[in-house]
Amino acid sequence: EDPSSSSSTQNSVAPELPGFYYDPEKNRYFRLLPGHNNHNPLTKDSIQHKAMECKRLRLLEEEEKQKKTTRAGLNSSVLLQKRQLGLLSSTSYCRLVHELKVNCMQRRKIEIHSPDSSVAGTNNFKIIVADVACERIFTVNDVEHGGCKYGIINLSGLGKESLTVEMYDNLYFTNRKVNSVCWASLTHPDSHFSLTHFSTLCLMGIAETPGCASLLPASLFSSTNPGDRPGMLCSFKISTAWSCAWCLNPQADNCFSTGLTRRVLVTNVVTGHRQTFGTSSDVLAQQFATQTPVLYNGCRSGEIFSIDVRQRNRRGQSWKATRLFHGSAVTSIHLMEAEHYLMAADMAGKIKLWDLRTAKCVKQYKGHHNEYALLPLHVNEEEGLLIAVGQDCYTRIWSLQDAHLLRTIPSPHPSSKDAIPSVVFSSRLGGSRGVPGLLMAVKQDLYHFSYN
Repeated sequence: EDPSSSSSTQNSVAPELPGFYYDPEKNRYFRLLPGHNNHNPLTKDSIQHKAMECKRLRLLEEEEKQKKTTRAGLNSSVLLQKRQLGLLSSTSYCRLVHELKVNCMQRRKIEIHSPDSSVAGTNNFKIIVADVACERIFTVNDVEHGGCKYGIINLSGLGKESLTVEMYDNLYFTNRKVNSVCWASLTHPDSHFSLTHFSTLCLMGIAETPGCASLLPASLFSSTNPGDRPGMLCSFKISTAWSCAWCLNPQADNCFSTGLTRRVLVTNVVTGHRQTFGTSSDVLAQQFATQTPVLYNGCRSGEIFSIDVRQRNRRGQSWKATRLFHGSAVTSIHLMEAEHYLMAADMAGKIKLWDLRTAKCVKQYKGHHNEYALLPLHVNEEEGLLIAVGQDCYTRIWSLQDAHLLRTIPSPHPSSKDAIPSVVFSSRLGGSRGVPGLLMAVKQDLYHFSYN
C-alpha cells in the first residue's frame, strides 16, 4: 500500500481539479496552497502526512488484532502435515516456520533501568548497534542542546518476566553528528564470539567542523566508580566522514576503515599507519570480509567496489577489484556469510543481492522506501530473513530465499524525519541463553517484538 492510494480513491468519487483537493468527509473542494501556512495548513505535504498517519493507525490496529498477512495457505498445522508426509525438506520446513514466527511477533514496551535515574528516557534514540553475541547494544542518543551522547544497554534482563534492561550512560558527548558506528575488538581480532571487556567502539562524527574517528573502551560504560574508568582510547581527526568498518581478519590486524569524501582511509590503531585510496565519490557504506583482508565500499555515485588492503600500489583506479553498480547512492552493504554474495540498498529504495563471482544481481527485495537517508540493512542468514527500516518509518521483513515481503511493521510513533526507528534482530538477544526477537528504538522508547 502507498499513501498516494488515498488520492486514487478520491478520484473515483469526484474528478480531480488542478489546484484543489476534494475532501470526501466534507464533500467539497478546498484550494491547495503552494507551501506551508500556519493559518490554513491545507497543503500537499499536510494531505500526504494525514494519509500516511491514517494508514499507520490502521496498521497498528490490525497489529493489535493479530490480522497480519502472510503467504496464502501458510499455517502451522499445514506445515506440520506436509513435513510428516515428506512434502517438505527440513530446510524448507524450518524456513517457513520462521516466517510464521515473524508474522506472530507482538510488540511489548521495555522498561529501561539505569544506575543514574536521570539517564533513562531523557533523550531520543538515534542509532542502536548490537555486539556479535547480542549481549549488549551501543546507543547513540540525540541531546537537547545539539550533538549526541553514547550509552550501552545490557540485554540480560530481557529473559525475565518484567522485560527490563539496564542502560549505562557515558560522561562523554560530542557536538558532532554521529554518522556511523561499529563494534571493534583489540584483544580478539579474529574472534566471531562474544566481545570481551576490552572491546572498543569505533564512532564516526560528521559536522561543519572537521570530523573525527574515536575508539572508546566498552568499560567506560559501567556501574563502577567513575574515577576508575579509562579514558578515550584514541581519536583521529579526519575530514568529513560517512562510514566506518572494523577488520576481523588477522592479516589486517587492529585496522579500521573510514569512508570519507572521495577517499577511503585505512588506519592501524596500534601503529598509527594509514593507507589512503582515492575515489571519485563519497563512500557511504563499508564492510570488511572476514576470510580475506578485503574491504567493500558503497558510494554516492552508486558504485560498489572492493579493495585488498595488502596492496601498496594505489595509482589510478587499478586497485579496485570487484565493481558493481546501482542507479542511485548506495546507503548500506552486507556481505553474506560465505562471502560469495553481497546485499546492497540505495537511495532509490532498491535492495539487491549480488553474486560476487559473476558480478550480477540475482534477487531484488521490493517494498523498501528511501530517498535520502543512510539506512542500514539487517540480515539473519540463520533464519533466512532480511530486515530494513524505511524512510517512511515502516520496518519491513523479507524472506532471503525468494524475496517475499513477509511483514510490514508500523512505527508506534507518528512518522517524521527525526523518528525513524533503529532496530536489532537476533535469535539470541541477551547472549547464548537470550530470547529471540526484534528490538526497536524510536524516540525515547525501546520495544521488543517477541519471536516465539
